[in-house]
Amino acid sequence: MADEALRSRSARAAAEQALVSVVHHYGSLPEFVVLGGLVPEILCVGTEYHHAGTTDVDVQVDLEIAAGSVNTARLERALRNAEFEPQGARVWCWVAGGTTSKALIKFELLADDEAAPAESTIKFMDCEILGAVNLRGTGFAARDAVVRKLTARIGGDLLAVDVKVTGLAGFLLAKTAAARSRRLRKDWYDIAFVLRHNDAGGPSAAAQAVRELFGDELDGSVRTAIDDLLANFVRGAQGTESYVEQMLVDHPDLDPLQLTADAILSVQEFHRALYGP
Repeated sequence: MADEALRSRSARAAAEQALVSVVHHYGSLPEFVVLGGLVPEILCVGTEYHHAGTTDVDVQVDLEIAAGSVNTARLERALRNAEFEPQGARVWCWVAGGTTSKALIKFELLADDEAAPAESTIKFMDCEILGAVNLRGTGFAARDAVVRKLTARIGGDLLAVDVKVTGLAGFLLAKTAAARSRRLRKDWYDIAFVLRHNDAGGPSAAAQAVRELFGDELDGSVRTAIDDLLANFVRGAQGTESYVEQMLVDHPDLDPLQLTADAILSVQEFHRALYGP
């Protein structure tokens, strides 16, 4: 995927290590909820196919903001102690590494504040520079949070931390909203991979999970985003091509025509299970 950072198993390991380091320095269970590319592998443990790695750690921070400035200031200190620094004026994107021996890791903070303009920057009170980008729909992730234990070896020590990770329904609605807003190939790939390979049992089971948690909220902007997802998974569309391209990188023995059909049919089944034929 030429327009984005290379995804690999080593990239995922580096990103997970960075996340564990931040949580370790935070000192207890943070209120933020992990949303991004680290999540599909957690939701798809049973598949024979592995999900591509990521050097991005996306977290949804609505709960962190609601807990008050003490928590946001604590998160800023944890990021600095984990050797992250803000990426220029983008106070919602912090980076670490980038040397020949360490991959560049991005820690991105996403909020969903209806009172603020979409894609605006929300600056946290009592923080030197920390903030979040306001990305509509990502709040679903914070409303479907499951505490998971992550481990990583840092500086010779094996650290284990508890962290909130979004569940299947929260992931799909938040990611679908993000895909509509950002138009990034990685979002389309992540959604298709999870729909196809999730441990709940596939696209229809994923739709059932969404209905159980968010059944009263599937109209309006949510319907628009899911309709947009469907439109981007036809032959030759960006969503379909993103899934096929990355799957062939990770599994070059697979048939691209079958992968194309898998992606399209998975999204169609998900949409049909939510809204009917």
